[in-house]
Amino acid sequence: MYSYPRLQKIPKYSFFLFGPRGVGKSSWLHQHFKEAVFFNLLKSDTYLEFSRNPGLLEAKIGDLPPQSWVCIDEVQRVPDLLNEVHHLIESKQYRFALSGSSARKLKKGGANLLGGRAITYEMESFVSAELKQDFDLESALQWGLMPLVLLRPEILKQTLSTYVHTYLKEEIRAEGLVRKVEPFVRFLAIAAQLNGQEINATNLAREAQVPRSTVETYLSILEDTLITHLLPAYRPQAKVREQATPKLYWFDAGIARAAAGLLHDPTESLWLGRSLETLLYHELRVYNHTHDKHRPIYYYKASGKEEIDFVIETKNRSTSSPPEIVCIEVKHAKTWQRKWEKLMRSLANSPKLSVKRMIGVYRGQERYHFQGLDVLPVKDFLTELYLGKIF
Repeated sequence: MYSYPRLQKIPKYSFFLFGPRGVGKSSWLHQHFKEAVFFNLLKSDTYLEFSRNPGLLEAKIGDLPPQSWVCIDEVQRVPDLLNEVHHLIESKQYRFALSGSSARKLKKGGANLLGGRAITYEMESFVSAELKQDFDLESALQWGLMPLVLLRPEILKQTLSTYVHTYLKEEIRAEGLVRKVEPFVRFLAIAAQLNGQEINATNLAREAQVPRSTVETYLSILEDTLITHLLPAYRPQAKVREQATPKLYWFDAGIARAAAGLLHDPTESLWLGRSLETLLYHELRVYNHTHDKHRPIYYYKASGKEEIDFVIETKNRSTSSPPEIVCIEVKHAKTWQRKWEKLMRSLANSPKLSVKRMIGVYRGQERYHFQGLDVLPVKDFLTELYLGKIF
């Protein structure tokens, strides 16, 4: 079991805990709910028993006092169990911890999501604030922050490769999410190579040799199984944000590298740059969730090729005031170039929004302040993020 404390709060009431396979959900539940009754639906006998008769749950739990905890791991494998969970919350006042690596079967099957009786939490790979002095930026960019990778560094390539195969076997084939696995395997490798880039579904379809509609289905599977996240584009000039091409980010840079088939190749500068963006998007998402900020995160693209990697809307537009945003530009370089500030400063001059802070993040060691813009080394930025100084 890992020794790093996670940022997740320990709930007082029933909750869902969603996150990709292997990020430590089960370990966290066993660590914080030692007295709970546990059911792991990855175990074939438990899965088969509840698949045949979800009503056995009450009998399997036994006679417990009200407010007792019951944990069900990988609950999405038997969605009908949630009807029994709902019943036991109401009739017995039990509290349930329900973990899952996918919400797809729950959503598509119209599963009982407990009508607000369970809060939803998320867990992902480790973040810098959890690892503290053990956080290694170079390793994170190369191999990611999955618990098994960090705790077994001597076999990290095998671990990452096995993860991708396990995902295909247990999440995709076993759950029947696609009719044929082979086209999905081709798509997966291409989608991994596009980590940190805008999605072009037509090009993806051509390279994966599948219809565009199939690509859209595959993308939704990756998102529903929490392997990827879509970062939408920010459109400040419109009263209602227009539909724009989102960027595709994998939840972990190491998993993206493994799925792309690049574990045994030297990492190129362009890949490391996107890995740095992936890492910072991961940290922003985890901070946003665990610190109850719940602010929308975007990227911004001008009419040309210029972009701002992350735009965080810290205050919504109102009838009397424009939205407030924080702009973050990320560079893998060790020397900051002032030309990278141009688009952020252009946005700051727009009357249609209020730029509260402009931040450059880079691989160098020095901090700078240039006329309202802060340039921070990666580790300084991450420290300020978890101190609540970024947003």
